[in-house]
Amino acid sequence: MPDILHILFPTPFGKIGLVWMETAEKPKLCRVILSSEKQKAERLLGESFPWSRPGLSVVMEALAARISEFLRGEDVAFEMDRLQLDGCSLFQQQVLHIEHGVPRGRVTSYRRIAEKMSRPRSARAVGRALAGNPFPILVPCHRAIRSDGTLGGFQGGQAMKRALLTLEGIEFSSDGKVVSPSFF
Repeated sequence: MPDILHILFPTPFGKIGLVWMETAEKPKLCRVILSSEKQKAERLLGESFPWSRPGLSVVMEALAARISEFLRGEDVAFEMDRLQLDGCSLFQQQVLHIEHGVPRGRVTSYRRIAEKMSRPRSARAVGRALAGNPFPILVPCHRAIRSDGTLGGFQGGQAMKRALLTLEGIEFSSDGKVVSPSFF
């Protein structure tokens, strides 16, 4: 069995954990763990990956630095080549690839993603696939909202989702909905 390692690093939104698998070629990221209002990343890490151990990786430390830059509002793009997608269903992989293509400063809806997949009645399934996104931030599921412009869920909580969208220049109406020109 390959080594499963992790690091935790502080951010303005609480600690974030990166869990990866060491391989002969390069480390493969298994999970990004966000802290939320309900649970801290340290606890989620211990519950989800009790067999992982703290590790050092130049690649993962650089990724942690890039995530931190992103969370400070810098325009950082993430690739999917280091993501361990094997644990995701084919449907979820499709959803994640589509969501990854939503540019900074724009949002999409669960329904729009379902339509891009030629599965227009699958909006709820898309929402569930994004709720279980193992790579939040890298696959920017915070950019997926409900069709009515309300936020919907996010692993880091709604306050973090709104803050991330605000950092990206998304505007909200007085009733808390995303302003429609922001749709992708």
